[in-house]
Amino acid sequence: MDYFLIASILVFLSAMFGYLNARYIKLPTTIGLTLITILFTMGVFLLSYLDDSLLTAERFIVSQIDFKVVLLDVMLSFLLFAGALHTDVHRLSQQRWPVLAFATFGTLASTFLVGLCTFWLFGLMGMNVALVHCLLFGALISPTDPIAVLGILKKAGAPKNLEIKIVGESLFNDGVGVVVYLTLFGLAGNTESAFSLGSVLELFLVEVLGGVLLGIFLGWATYQLMRSIDDYNIEVIITLATVMTGTMAATYLHVSAPLAMVVAGLLVGGDKMRQKAMSKTTEEYVDKFWELMDMLLNSLLFVLIGMELLVLDLERDYVLAGLLIIPIALLCRYLSLMLPISAFKRRLNFEPNTNLIMTWGGLRGAISIALALGLAPAMERDLFLVITYIIVIFSIMVQGLTIEKLIHRLSLKS
Repeated sequence: MDYFLIASILVFLSAMFGYLNARYIKLPTTIGLTLITILFTMGVFLLSYLDDSLLTAERFIVSQIDFKVVLLDVMLSFLLFAGALHTDVHRLSQQRWPVLAFATFGTLASTFLVGLCTFWLFGLMGMNVALVHCLLFGALISPTDPIAVLGILKKAGAPKNLEIKIVGESLFNDGVGVVVYLTLFGLAGNTESAFSLGSVLELFLVEVLGGVLLGIFLGWATYQLMRSIDDYNIEVIITLATVMTGTMAATYLHVSAPLAMVVAGLLVGGDKMRQKAMSKTTEEYVDKFWELMDMLLNSLLFVLIGMELLVLDLERDYVLAGLLIIPIALLCRYLSLMLPISAFKRRLNFEPNTNLIMTWGGLRGAISIALALGLAPAMERDLFLVITYIIVIFSIMVQGLTIEKLIHRLSLKS
């Protein structure tokens, strides 16, 4: 089966499921597509007792797709650039220090809290899992997913200052989370020699600072090119080239492509760029193009999340561990945010219950699943993949559906 046929099938399913959601269910796109795809997959399972042809075909399609490569190497750069492009840069700059603290200290603290608590839980359940593998799981489950957060949070009507904290954290902690994951992955896979602290810090600094610097260069180069012409068609293509060549450059330079795309998107979407480099027509076409790109890739992505149910090894202990770790992951996120919030809340006039809303509104998504799929079999891949999938589905379906009610109950709705 060739890639064009697979892509055609996925686009068709995304279109049909999106239509059903828009016409009848009327949930946020992220939640609606995930729900419908899971129901469709479960229906295929039930139908397989009579005829397994459809189940075999769907499993074959999923087996042909490397979810980790598709998301991390292809989709993620486009989605992060589109999300950053439509972020209010002025509000984000006002909240830059807490956002930076959430994305760095918060992600690191959550990684170690989740890892240690998971290691303790596995010990109680009689499951022999190495601590470094639990920390690796903490790294992949700690980043919140901007792809899932953006649409749901805007619909929920959270106060703008609170929304920008959650969205800003989600945009930046992906890059930080991936770097932490890669660092621990190297530690877990390095059985021949000691893994030095110096090499860990070097990898972290090169990936993070290198990604930020590359993003600044990409944003500046895009600004210079777009400022010198007035042709909205070419200018849209320039932004597309920024993402594609920037991702390739980040891979070649071994720096963080997610962070580079976030920084480039913020610069291209900032007020200075829009006022000095874009005409009103260009601005409208750039925004519409990236909104469409965002919607298309989101639709495909969450259909794929639902279909990944077919590749899971749903052992009873794995499922039980996943259900037990849901509250652990939420509690660890709440604790990891306490210190940054305490440090900034008086100076920046934080909303009441900021920690509670950020904990419940910090959704996990496709990035966690992609990182779990990248684990080696010796790192308890099947176990952590099931646990990650359960947490992500709970996050999207339960937290995503109730965040608006929580905001309303706390009287925070704008």
